[in-house]
Amino acid sequence: MSTSFARIRELQHALDAGETTAVLLTQQALSRIADPAGEGATTFISVYKEQALAAAKASDILREAGLSRSALEGIPISIKDLFDYKGDVTRGASALLKDAPAATENATLVHRLQEAGAVIIGRTNMTEFAFSGLGINPHYGTPRAPWDREHGRIPGGSSSGAGVSVADGMAVAAIGTDTGGSIRIPSAFCGITGFKPTAERIPSAGVMPLSHSLDSSGPLGLSVECCALVDAVLSGEPEPELIRMDPTQLRFVVPTNYVLSQADEKVKTDFIAALDKLKKHGVSIDEREIPELDQLPYINRTGGLVCAEAWFYHQKQMETDEALYDPRVASRILRGKSQTAADYIELEQTRQHWIAQMESLLAPYDAMLMPTTPLLPPTIDELADEEAYFRANGLILRNPAIVNFLDGCALSIPCHTQGTAPVGLMVAAPAHHDAQLLNVGHTIEHLLHS
Repeated sequence: MSTSFARIRELQHALDAGETTAVLLTQQALSRIADPAGEGATTFISVYKEQALAAAKASDILREAGLSRSALEGIPISIKDLFDYKGDVTRGASALLKDAPAATENATLVHRLQEAGAVIIGRTNMTEFAFSGLGINPHYGTPRAPWDREHGRIPGGSSSGAGVSVADGMAVAAIGTDTGGSIRIPSAFCGITGFKPTAERIPSAGVMPLSHSLDSSGPLGLSVECCALVDAVLSGEPEPELIRMDPTQLRFVVPTNYVLSQADEKVKTDFIAALDKLKKHGVSIDEREIPELDQLPYINRTGGLVCAEAWFYHQKQMETDEALYDPRVASRILRGKSQTAADYIELEQTRQHWIAQMESLLAPYDAMLMPTTPLLPPTIDELADEEAYFRANGLILRNPAIVNFLDGCALSIPCHTQGTAPVGLMVAAPAHHDAQLLNVGHTIEHLLHS
């Protein structure tokens, strides 16, 4: 299927010119979700057909009156099943919560999207409680990635449905969460763009947590600009006007250690080809060893912040209902049970020292570049084996998790040749470099296609 919408700016021009309407865009999205030949049944947990059509109709009326609330006016957007939507249950894609009380208020992000005129099309499937980078869900099914769909490849997680909803034109953009790569991994595996913002820029009220130290919420879209426009609404900041920077003034660092270890050959080839394209345009790339990256497995040897904080959130439920959890998720949550207060405090202190070292190292550069993940998306069947599942999960999360531990911001931008296996280029920077990073990513996106 893989029929996607145009980008947000193009759709706004078409809406303003009367070439389409918000109702028509919403009907197209709903039709793709309902298509029995598509992935809608496993991509969405709830579809808000009536509400979406009503919101789209209201958007068209406002536009006819010369009123447009934002660049998202009339644009169909999906939300991950971690965000409260008034009147629906926030399940975290878990069977455990399917009969929980419905939300009585919208998450702050959902409210901001609606105030901006976005049309919330439905809530998307994900890894249970967001605790895996693969996107496999035994309760609600697993949507297949667009590439090599007949062989059933994983979409990436945990925001699996978010990635597929955009890639297959069931939404123009999606809102996901990212604790160790859960926006960027599905973006890479679905051949789209994803943006993990600096966590504290985006409000977390009404968002089901996994790890409060690492969680962030952000957009998936068809371009860096699409992500930037959605990010502005989520963060409550002015709409950006991205600029293309002088490539001869850009300087990037590329780690020669850690990030390419055990990488698939296609990932290495496409990543090197992307670097070569940037160099040909005059971009300065400093390839060097970054020893701090090699420290991460030892720093997180007891399970890291994510296991400790996931255990905090799930402890009572796990003690009574562990059998209702996906066992692969439960086993990771249980790792937090054995961590002591001393382990946790030591980890927090070590993290702050590590962040300071990395920020100092990254200070001379505009960004750090690496493959989003070292692996191409494996098939769902290949990961039925426990050992294969956890090996793939660890490798797929490894690179993007660097940025969460850094408390930074990052983009995943497609860097593969169209029609071939998807590979993401990750562009990363320290905290609160978001605006600069979006301009850098916008420039890289242009250079890779020129």
